[in-house]
Amino acid sequence: MKILVTGAAGFIGYHLCEKLIKDGFHVLGLDNVNDYYDTGLKYQRLSNLGIDREDASQYLKPCSSKKFGERMRFVRMNLEDKKALPKLFSTECFNIVCNLAAQAGVRYSLSNPQAYVDCNINGFFNLLECCRNHSIEHFIYGSSSSVYGLNEKIPFGVNDKVDRPISIYAASKKTNELMAHTYSHLFEIPTTGLRFFTVYGPWGRPDMATFLFTDSIIRNKPIKVFNYGKMERDFTFIEDIIEGIFKIIQKPIDTRDNYKIYNIGNTKSIKLLDFLNAIENALKIDAKKEFLPIQPGDVIKTWADVENLKKDYDYSPRIPYTIGVKKYVEWHLSYYAN
Repeated sequence: MKILVTGAAGFIGYHLCEKLIKDGFHVLGLDNVNDYYDTGLKYQRLSNLGIDREDASQYLKPCSSKKFGERMRFVRMNLEDKKALPKLFSTECFNIVCNLAAQAGVRYSLSNPQAYVDCNINGFFNLLECCRNHSIEHFIYGSSSSVYGLNEKIPFGVNDKVDRPISIYAASKKTNELMAHTYSHLFEIPTTGLRFFTVYGPWGRPDMATFLFTDSIIRNKPIKVFNYGKMERDFTFIEDIIEGIFKIIQKPIDTRDNYKIYNIGNTKSIKLLDFLNAIENALKIDAKKEFLPIQPGDVIKTWADVENLKKDYDYSPRIPYTIGVKKYVEWHLSYYAN
């Protein structure tokens, strides 16, 4: 079975590629390796998969892994490339597409909304068209808990209204879900959307709270704690996320219901100050804290109801945040010491 993983140089995409290769799948990773954050981290993730930086830097030139051979290949490409992407689908004959590529970041979307339209909407449409024209068995894609926006019902359920997004990023993800529903209905393409809740772990993005908190504590810099510390997140360790995606890939979708949306999270809300305290404990350093008002685009609390995912795929997150934070800090100290 051949799987296309977009966003392969990204945090979740990299870990999924690693899991799929180890379990015998053939993977083609795709990423545009943009400079939204440090490209060195992205190329190092690819290097872990056996993809040389020089090879990965070449646009539209697929390359093979020096560690896993033809079972792991990579191509640098923009999803919105309307010539190159259809050609790739025609050449490769994918069974499953797992779209984890996206312009990420809520706050960045406030100043650079065009990037979200280009990648998250136009690129997503291009992928759907390719799936439509090449008989893809299952299209799995990353959505986000941010679609819940101003929803006040806790925990967030997949049947809750999501028509009040409060960032361009969230609006782009809601758009993805609507487009997927339409293609599933009109063209009988099996699609599964996964609303990720705050994902953290080794090889995580440097714009996320786990990195920012850890880095600031190490450098003895004050940490900006928004909404005066009254924030809660459903922090979910990367291993639990990957296990959930892997279960979905392995189990054929019920063709009687081609369109699915699931929450995928840790099933509990954790106070931001408790999460920060876990990082302090792992580092054995007290943080300097600067308490500030809530930022535009932020929500106060997230909490995932994952009962549907448990029922359909036996999803069961295992890693408590205290253990997950220790694993992250160990990686952070090792990687950024170099």
